[in-house]
Amino acid sequence: MDKNRFRFLHAADVHLDSPLTGLDRYESAPVETMRGATRRAFENLVDLAMSEAVAFVLLAGDLYDGPWKDYQTGLFFVAQMAKLREAGILVFIVAGNHDAESQITKSLRLPDNVHLFSTNKPETRLVEPFGVAIHGQGFATRAVTDDLAAAYPVADASHFHIGLLHTSLDGRPDHAPYAPTSTQILAQKGYHYWALGHVHKREVVSKDPWIVFPGNLQGRRASEVGPKGCVLVTVEDSAVINVEQRHVDVMRWAVCRVAVDGATTTSDLLDRVARSLTAEADGADGRALAVRVEVTGPVSCHDEIAANPNRWTQEVRALATGVSSAGIWIEKVRFSTARPIDLAALAARDDALGSFLNDLVSGGPDETTALQNALADIRRALPPELFYGDDAIDPHAPETLSLLIAEAREMLLARIAREGGPP
Repeated sequence: MDKNRFRFLHAADVHLDSPLTGLDRYESAPVETMRGATRRAFENLVDLAMSEAVAFVLLAGDLYDGPWKDYQTGLFFVAQMAKLREAGILVFIVAGNHDAESQITKSLRLPDNVHLFSTNKPETRLVEPFGVAIHGQGFATRAVTDDLAAAYPVADASHFHIGLLHTSLDGRPDHAPYAPTSTQILAQKGYHYWALGHVHKREVVSKDPWIVFPGNLQGRRASEVGPKGCVLVTVEDSAVINVEQRHVDVMRWAVCRVAVDGATTTSDLLDRVARSLTAEADGADGRALAVRVEVTGPVSCHDEIAANPNRWTQEVRALATGVSSAGIWIEKVRFSTARPIDLAALAARDDALGSFLNDLVSGGPDETTALQNALADIRRALPPELFYGDDAIDPHAPETLSLLIAEAREMLLARIAREGGPP
């Protein structure tokens, strides 16, 4: 064993046994693939640790998605840790907001190669064979608003220092502001590597010192697109010489934006969607793929689409069944097409239809306020985490209300045009 050179894996936001969200249980939907995705990704992480003969594995928070439904989640994790124990690999964990100490109501004794850091104060663990000091503190409660990193000890010259932390560093956009701290505070500690978690997109914040978010292990929704995995770090003579992303996900997410400008028929529109789905599947590295499809542009078949969006959503899902042998499934279809006619001119007609269309097209702030009031009770019942991220759901957000009103208006306009519009 070369004590001057070693490698370790840094992963975060495993959300073990979390269901992938957004995929309806329609015919051919990958229910079993979705249910087991986080487990299989974690198994891939463990296999990678053994094949690369790493010294240790760091898990920077949100190992679990919340309280276990039963002990099966814990039994699975313990079994995976036992495999690493047999391989002589240590594991160091901090709790995050999803698996905070106050959230986890069940527990099992962990193998002795696993250390879960204290949630009361920063703690240091030494890996003496490699001269490493790992500092960490987990979340005692779900919403930690204190700067945990500020209390971490300053590095000395006797070890290679690693900070393990779940944090919304520098107020990362679209993430709940938990354990807030700054790049400056982390740099002042004098550590060689900061292993962070909480942000689900991979990001190398700094290389001097190394401050890294590995992203989550397995994408779980349409906002978490592209390859997912962990980071393999190589250290030589107390310096980081390589930081390499390794993909361990088993199912990928993509947003497929299809411009259908000028399409004259629904058949033409569907052909364009099929070509886009094929391109996405070709870039998925042979993995199963879940796709959100967004269809945009002015088309002469707009009213046919808008009058019955559910039918055309199912048409898109039917297209996906023959695209890839690995499997491609549709999470959601959004039609944002437009009719190539002047609605304002129709609304200006001096008849009952013109008057109704004028009211429908013009809208106003009163309808937004009315809808906002109607959704107030629903918003209060939602967990705050839903209000953050690319796929946020906030019934009071102006953009959400505008979208709901616009979609309802489009359906009405389409039906009027098809069934009762002008000759």
